[in-house]
Amino acid sequence: MTAVHLTAPDIDPKEVAYFEKLAHRWWDENGPFWPLHKLNRFRADYIRAQLCRIFARDATARQPLEGLQLLDIGCGGGILSESMARLGARVTGTEITEKNIRVSQIHASWSGLDIDYRLVTARELANAGETFDAVLNMEVVEHVDHLPDFLADCARLVRPGGVMVVATINRTPLAWITAIIGAEWIMGWLPKGTHHYRKLVKPDELMQGLGEQLVPLDRTGVRVSPFNRSFSFTDSMAVNYMMLFRHNPEVAEG
Repeated sequence: MTAVHLTAPDIDPKEVAYFEKLAHRWWDENGPFWPLHKLNRFRADYIRAQLCRIFARDATARQPLEGLQLLDIGCGGGILSESMARLGARVTGTEITEKNIRVSQIHASWSGLDIDYRLVTARELANAGETFDAVLNMEVVEHVDHLPDFLADCARLVRPGGVMVVATINRTPLAWITAIIGAEWIMGWLPKGTHHYRKLVKPDELMQGLGEQLVPLDRTGVRVSPFNRSFSFTDSMAVNYMMLFRHNPEVAEG
């Protein structure tokens, strides 16, 4: 079957073509996406802790997120979606390339996980009126065109009382040196061309795009050690960072 490409104002065709070529390598922990596998364990722990705090869940339970409806935007090959499903969440994972959806569906089947993977855009979901307890927007915003429109669509997907977690890279000289020159060109941790400096996102741009509907609750920088390839929290958000937002009850619906 011929691959299907979705079109929308916030989708960059060059980004779609680039990641489609690498889709078959998503689950190779020694392949080009090894940083995502390392990062996934770190960010999954952060998401678990934050969602348990917000929704008053026992973080030590085997499936502390049981019953929560969770959306993983730009799920790729399903690395984070599977982690959340194992914690009990009812996960919907979305992508804009059919090959990535196929990879994620096949791997979820192998893993015995029931995950709803869809070839759909955030705008299409929002226009259909779908909402979720938690929306994960991880390493996605730096790859879209028309960022304000994309963020506005994502904000509509968070139901009252719900949250959104965003992870991305700041647009600073230090981020250019470490995340692009260092990680892609010198260390070879990521394929060259994974990130483009002009598309990196500052925290204030993130908050402006999400508007008054979502209010920030938590923010943290993420540090990567070049010595043991480990991730840790840091007060500095100059390079990698994560932010947690919650639906603003003071904003009227409709």
